[in-house]
Amino acid sequence: MEFDEYIDNHCDTESLVLQELTRETHIRTLRPRMLSGRLQGRFLKMLCQLIGAKRVLEIGTFTGYAAISMAEAMPSDGKVITIDINDELEELTTKFIDKSGLKERVEFLIGDACNIVPSLNETFDLVFIDADKRSYSKYFDIVFDYVRPGGLIVADDVLWSGKVLEDKSHYDAQTQGILDFNEKIVADDRVEKVMLPVRHGLYLIRKR
Repeated sequence: MEFDEYIDNHCDTESLVLQELTRETHIRTLRPRMLSGRLQGRFLKMLCQLIGAKRVLEIGTFTGYAAISMAEAMPSDGKVITIDINDELEELTTKFIDKSGLKERVEFLIGDACNIVPSLNETFDLVFIDADKRSYSKYFDIVFDYVRPGGLIVADDVLWSGKVLEDKSHYDAQTQGILDFNEKIVADDRVEKVMLPVRHGLYLIRKR
């Protein structure tokens, strides 16, 4: 048994809809590893429950696994607003949001988060960033004022499959974006932060 499989087997089970979404993502997309998956999905759901989140923002929807996972933790008047710039997977994502039975708690928007977020007129309990790695620092700056004091910003892929430790001559733009973001956060005294080796790395950031 693989280590990751052992961990998954000792987390709460995912819904049948999320299991089906995982299968379809692997069949229909070129980079299915972008899917959040069971461990990360259960972790995000629990974070939402722990802080009593009612307003959540996600930047980077992909096929909707994380959005649905977080929506499972929402009260009936809660909402996950999820934004993706790529409309190629809109049909698949919308299909599974509908099948989850949580359509009323998930608002799926297509477009540039940098333009959309300021227009939302919302204050968020939690923001999950999992989009273009080159723009992580920009996303952080844009969402910061819309996160309540004590709220969380969670950034995915901050270990970038170990690339952050490679020789600098091998860095591409995505890796450099992650490195710049990580250094930005560790130096920011407006937030408390802890980096976790969950999947490809999660940065858990709490606004003071």
